[in-house]
Amino acid sequence: MKKISVVIPLYNESESLPDLMKAIDAVLIKESFAYEVLFIDDGSTDNSYEVCKSLHAQYAGKIRLFRFSRNYGKAAGLSVGISKAEGDVIVTMDADLQDDPVAIPEMLAKLDEGWDVVSGWKKKRYDPISKTVPSKFFNFVTSRVSGLRIHDFNCGFKAYRAHAAKTLEIYGERHRYLPALAHWNGFRVTEVVVPHHKRKFGKSKYGIWRFFAGPFDLLTILFLKKYMKNPLHFFGLLGIFFGCLGTVVLAYFGVQWILTGVMRIRPLVLLSIGAILMGIQFFSIGLIGEMITHIQTKHTYVLREEL
Repeated sequence: MKKISVVIPLYNESESLPDLMKAIDAVLIKESFAYEVLFIDDGSTDNSYEVCKSLHAQYAGKIRLFRFSRNYGKAAGLSVGISKAEGDVIVTMDADLQDDPVAIPEMLAKLDEGWDVVSGWKKKRYDPISKTVPSKFFNFVTSRVSGLRIHDFNCGFKAYRAHAAKTLEIYGERHRYLPALAHWNGFRVTEVVVPHHKRKFGKSKYGIWRFFAGPFDLLTILFLKKYMKNPLHFFGLLGIFFGCLGTVVLAYFGVQWILTGVMRIRPLVLLSIGAILMGIQFFSIGLIGEMITHIQTKHTYVLREEL
């Protein structure tokens, strides 16, 4: 029998947790799935961890707890949860009760069809327009840039085959692009429509800043995808372009100086010198990047407690 690991990062969601766990247990028990739920407390300042400990005792053997020493962000919670998960299938979802566990069986059925990643699509959302409109724009741009035609990249409700999930490097704000990262890694990605509910307790932990950060995150991931292993190909090309441009212009004025014996410092001369310096800098950055790619960087997070 397949084992399901449900990974739930949380931050100040104490009121939602009992209802969420009850709903997950009801769905998975009905479907006769063996399962574990991994709660990752991302440095909550309320009594979320105490509630998790109470649930841990109530649902003996079904809950594992991880607690960060401070708030690291959703990507950190997903990274630790996925790395610790022991199931054959990993389901990720939010802790705020807006994701409905009733959709889990359909997502697992999609995996059984041969897909590696099933992403939730909140087709009908109960969020304010300040979130829905930017989200639609973000999803449209990400779909076109990544080449993966799905509607909702940012939905936290997803199901993965364990081997696909564990290949993903999740840090910073990469959790928004997990379907694209899996797609680029060669895994088959699809989506299913999932129910979405209004938030019952608390408030959203995400501000307007994330919509400004999104384009920068996407550019970063695109750069890493194409040039992570050979950054000199990108920066070296820029260095050659600016270096050659500046050299050609300076050569023109040099020849003019030789023929006329008159040398005038014009703005274009200064710009050409600047272009050559930029070319040298870009080339140097590329060389440094090549050296850095040979260093294995580890992303570690401090766990205060684990049950």
